[in-house]
Amino acid sequence: MNVRIVKAHAALLGAAAMWGLMSPMGKAAMEAGITGLSLATMRMIGGAVCFWIASFFAPREKVSSRDLMLLFFAGLLGIVCNQGCFTFGLSLTSPIDASIVTTTMPIVTMILAALFLKEPVTPKKVTGIFLGSIGALMLILSNRGGAAVEGGGSILGDALCITAQISFACYLTIFKKLISRYNVFTLMKWMFTYAAICFIPFSYRDFSMMMTMTFPVAVWMEVGYVVLFGTFFAYILILVGQKTLRPTVVSMYNYVQPIVGTAVSVFLGMGIFGWEKALAAVLIFIGVYVVTQSKSRAQMLAEGEKE
Repeated sequence: MNVRIVKAHAALLGAAAMWGLMSPMGKAAMEAGITGLSLATMRMIGGAVCFWIASFFAPREKVSSRDLMLLFFAGLLGIVCNQGCFTFGLSLTSPIDASIVTTTMPIVTMILAALFLKEPVTPKKVTGIFLGSIGALMLILSNRGGAAVEGGGSILGDALCITAQISFACYLTIFKKLISRYNVFTLMKWMFTYAAICFIPFSYRDFSMMMTMTFPVAVWMEVGYVVLFGTFFAYILILVGQKTLRPTVVSMYNYVQPIVGTAVSVFLGMGIFGWEKALAAVLIFIGVYVVTQSKSRAQMLAEGEKE
């Protein structure tokens, strides 16, 4: 395994860890009075500002008119539909339901990659996704204590979270080639700018009303985490991995998010680390490993030519 691939896996692990913490942070902010629409708006505006500032310190790239149009649709799928639906869905459902829904993304990504990129659906890939999904579900359901059930999910909230997963799976698959052409900051500054422009007309009234309210510093720190770590740094890391690895491999790191949530709850004394959690974590990492060992379309074609 070369250095570039190791860096890509490390980047995805970091992004998964940040997103794993984002659900409880975002839910805490929303319970304090920050609405789902307002939080999504702050993510998009904050992300756009951060990426534009960062782009001034990165090599400048000229983006063609055709690619600017493609970046608009990439932003629509990868940010507006993904973040908007997930954040609003999280405000309506429970963090446990939202976490369970995230286990669907690798399955959807595998199907889309087979349709759009002609990536083979191999036994290793199916086995890895199956093991990872079982491990993630075990981990999530093992956290389902009496207190966790209160304020349970809703059909609309769960449906929005599912829509978020499908839209991100489409983004990972359809725009794989576009992402390889430009650096992280060029891609993200345009995608987040388009996303903010599309989202603000729908959230302006809600966001304006929220800005007249007063919130404790702790709430703004939670919002700051969502914007800075759950958006800016996480999207940088996800793109580093996306440039090198196949969409199905990238999506498998979704299964790491429940591990982070569990680790934090155990560390804070809110949960107990038992054999179920240990087994679930092992299944997830085995699943990720098995998928990374599956052969890509290019590898299978190369082997066919040798024969």
